[in-house]
Amino acid sequence: MKQHKLKRKKIWISLLIFILLFTGTGLYIVAQQDYNMVEHPVEIHTAQGTLTGILTLPKKDTEKAKLGLVLFIHGDGPIDATHSEGYKPLWERLASIGYASLSLDKRGIGGSEGNWLDQSIDDRVVEAQQAVAWAKQQPMIDGSRIGVWGASQAGWVIPKLAGKENLAFSILVSPAINWLNQGEYNTRSQMAKDGHSSQEIEAQVTYENQTKDILKSDGTYEEYTQHTRKGEEPMSRERWNFVSKNYNADATESLRNFKSPVLLLLGQDDVNVDIKDTERTYRQEVNPSYLLHVKTFQHTEHSMLPTSIAGSEWKMGLRFLFAPRSITTQGYMDEIGKFLTKRAL
Repeated sequence: MKQHKLKRKKIWISLLIFILLFTGTGLYIVAQQDYNMVEHPVEIHTAQGTLTGILTLPKKDTEKAKLGLVLFIHGDGPIDATHSEGYKPLWERLASIGYASLSLDKRGIGGSEGNWLDQSIDDRVVEAQQAVAWAKQQPMIDGSRIGVWGASQAGWVIPKLAGKENLAFSILVSPAINWLNQGEYNTRSQMAKDGHSSQEIEAQVTYENQTKDILKSDGTYEEYTQHTRKGEEPMSRERWNFVSKNYNADATESLRNFKSPVLLLLGQDDVNVDIKDTERTYRQEVNPSYLLHVKTFQHTEHSMLPTSIAGSEWKMGLRFLFAPRSITTQGYMDEIGKFLTKRAL
């Protein structure tokens, strides 16, 4: 009887420990996802339809001094205002140094009307201008301190925007220069990383160049699908139309539009973008040269994630749950913080 009671006691103790661990873990995760900032839903009404998004402000009193603002411009894909919560650690860092953040749902995502796949790069520039105009009307925002942060495909949007708006600064993360060249670089580097032979890589590049020839000749979607290899899933008609509108994108000449400080952030292990070509072109075209600051992070891939966790859903998931402020590569947010703090001096 004594042994039976002892066994039951051990079971209850084990159960209690499990409950405490489970509860403690849950509370820790909740605390990690509690960001020191205030988020306000916004709506911007435009001729192309309503845009929805989030304006993030510091929790401290902002009535005495107006805030600088960072407008977020997304990369490729169906991205919501928070980028599936991924922007929030950076928003919090920006709020800590006195900056507001404005990020919009892409068209057709969240409450934004329209379809982002219908947009050209120029359409996205117009949309960014509409966001800037809206921000300038907000009483807590200093209209002379509005700048932009943008990743990847935003590298074709922001330089054009700089020619139309007096941006206070521009932060560009992993931007490419030329759309078609970037596609080939991505194919070559990703296939090499995956262990394909040089013959396999060249065969794939040749095949993709044939697709590019269809684009260059204003080919139809039907011509494209007829060219698609058996067993290969073709891109959708909407995606084909999107690529058809934008495949000529090249940022080279637009880089000359920058008239305020530019922070270029690159990852050494980026297989999407040729960072050497990007850095070389920025250094050649951004003038005067003192406007440009370049930082390349080691062991970092395209999305500013450490290479050690990039590509692993479970590793990224665990990092985001337990340490969301450390999900990006070490020093990334610090570099942005230093850059913007210097702008405020």
